[in-house]
Amino acid sequence: MDRKELINVVAPAILQFENRPFNHKQLAAVAGITKAGDKAKLPHILAYFVQQGIIQEVERGRYKAITLNKYVTGTIDRNNNGKTHLIPDDGGEKIFIADRNLGHAMKNDKVRVLVYAKRSGRQTEGEVVEIIERNRTTFVGVMNIVGGVSFVVVDNRLLSNDIYIPHNKLNGAKDGQKVFVKMTDWPEKAKNPFGEVIDVLGEVGENNTEMHAILAEYGLPYSYPEELTALAEQIDVTISDDEIKRREDCRSTTTFTIDPVDAKDFDDALSYKQLDNGNVEIGVHIADVSHYVTPHSPIDKEAFDRATSVYLVDRTIPMLPEKLCNMVCSLRPNEDKLTYSVLFEMNDKAEVVNYRITKAIICSNRRFTYEEAQTIIETEQGDFCEELLAMNALAVQLRANRFKSGAISFERSEVRFQIDEQGKPLSVYFKEAKEANKLVEEFMLLANRTVAEHIGKVKKGDKAKTFVYRIHDEPNQDKLANFSQFISRFGYKLKTSGKKNEISSAINRLLDNVAGKREQNLVETLAVRSMAKAIYTTDNIGHYGLAFDYYTHFTSPIRRYPDVLVHRLLFSYLQGGSSVKEETYEKMCEHCSDREQVAASAERASIKYKQVEFMADKKGQVFDGVISGVTEWGIYVEITSNKCEGMVALRDMDDDFYTYDEKNYCIIGRQSRKKYQLGDEVQIMVSRANLEKKQLDFVLV
Repeated sequence: MDRKELINVVAPAILQFENRPFNHKQLAAVAGITKAGDKAKLPHILAYFVQQGIIQEVERGRYKAITLNKYVTGTIDRNNNGKTHLIPDDGGEKIFIADRNLGHAMKNDKVRVLVYAKRSGRQTEGEVVEIIERNRTTFVGVMNIVGGVSFVVVDNRLLSNDIYIPHNKLNGAKDGQKVFVKMTDWPEKAKNPFGEVIDVLGEVGENNTEMHAILAEYGLPYSYPEELTALAEQIDVTISDDEIKRREDCRSTTTFTIDPVDAKDFDDALSYKQLDNGNVEIGVHIADVSHYVTPHSPIDKEAFDRATSVYLVDRTIPMLPEKLCNMVCSLRPNEDKLTYSVLFEMNDKAEVVNYRITKAIICSNRRFTYEEAQTIIETEQGDFCEELLAMNALAVQLRANRFKSGAISFERSEVRFQIDEQGKPLSVYFKEAKEANKLVEEFMLLANRTVAEHIGKVKKGDKAKTFVYRIHDEPNQDKLANFSQFISRFGYKLKTSGKKNEISSAINRLLDNVAGKREQNLVETLAVRSMAKAIYTTDNIGHYGLAFDYYTHFTSPIRRYPDVLVHRLLFSYLQGGSSVKEETYEKMCEHCSDREQVAASAERASIKYKQVEFMADKKGQVFDGVISGVTEWGIYVEITSNKCEGMVALRDMDDDFYTYDEKNYCIIGRQSRKKYQLGDEVQIMVSRANLEKKQLDFVLV
């Protein structure tokens, strides 16, 4: 072995002695060093380790490893450039883990690490001594069959070793196909894990294959169980006279739905009625999913496991069987439908004079797309024009009052694709929220807030019953202070202390001020990063971003499981039922929050895939862009015209040696002092589009 190979063999062997002293012979035996030439080099290797502060010579010819005798638990993180770190549970500094010291641990695994003594000027290093919990055992990869040996190549960021597949575990997979594979074993001495093919996803590059691969990669189902689809077909969908008597009959009230053009699952409808006293009654009618899906039934269990519908670029993976979400529960026009409704009596100042929460039956008069409703609002002509304009006027006031109370206005345009029948993206466009969208949004927010207040707001001295809330914590003060300090270089000031609504108003003013300016993207990105994530919980602390003391999700039970829970709890409590177990519902909330994050990641991955596919034939073309991310391995650039993001690798920037300045979100040339900072405008040329890795490579022009 050469010196480097010998160091790599000896280093992990030393750790096996832990605190026990050892000599040359013992070390050679443990490291499996048998050749005389290699043994002769050991004194030099040990002298090197002494010099590096890894071992000490306790007596002549006897050595001992220098460790901190410190064990840290945390999560394995592996970044784009293949470097692995431990993120400690206690929030301490990252610990570097060399591949040889990973002990078969993978990204996001929960592990226990032995921390080495820190070498001068080097990052703290450690070795995985125990895998506490595997994050995943299933992967998506490409099947390789060479000379009768089969193995699956997985994305290097998740698993750096290929998975060996025994011949009898191929499940019909052929060379070059994309497969869904399960890791079955990883023997201690084996370099590669063993696995079996669970499903053949199809040929690489085919749209269906790639969309299914994204879902499988995130542990999301890509089909609905046939037995549950059959079960849904058997559900009795007739509405009996007795059921109608138990409900408020709203079928004679003007009612309509407003949804995206491609929607099939209409969760919510709005109704409008002029009252004799000059006020109006606005109804927010929500599909009564809980009438058809009973607790602990097979369909309910599947819905809970999924917790949310998943929206990829070209498809929806529903939480409920299609019969329920698109037919039975969907509030389709000219069909009697069961709803859970909140009816508001409102005056012309958009103040709620009174409200009632009731089970109802409705019959929608019209199904509007957002575009159709928007045209009526703009032209003041069309079906139900009077009702739409009156509701819009109320929504505008509700919105203004919300911002006056301290709500934050994060309105970033969404990327959408026009795709052909094969799923190939033909063009990119941006979806922006107009008045019709905001009209629906304001009444949904009002219903969600009202339901949360109805249960959560109790008389002084009374205890609120356990409920599912949607909360959003205040921004982290350190993050906000760093953000404020950073934007000051652009001449902006941000108040970071004081009352809640003072800070949120300051953020809104900032977002208004940067609109249309060069640094808009940078400031908006960092503002979002300084915010907490909204989650589900039984412990209500209010919703900071919306400026509501009480908030829940009640309005989308077809596509969100927390809304189903809210419907059930609300109905039970309004019937006089006792409070449910907080611990049970908190666990359900955690599960729903987790699944929501996973679904959002899958959605982003599908957008990223389509962006790369869209750019695949644009190699060599030059585009204007904005630096959207800065890392130690490169800068990310978002193309201004289509929001497609790619990376300029530091190794390809050969005009200087660039170093990463994490605090200031930039890289700086060592000789030229040239700086590339988050938010800077640059010109790039597309050099490569890697669909397999969902990665665009750019070079700076």
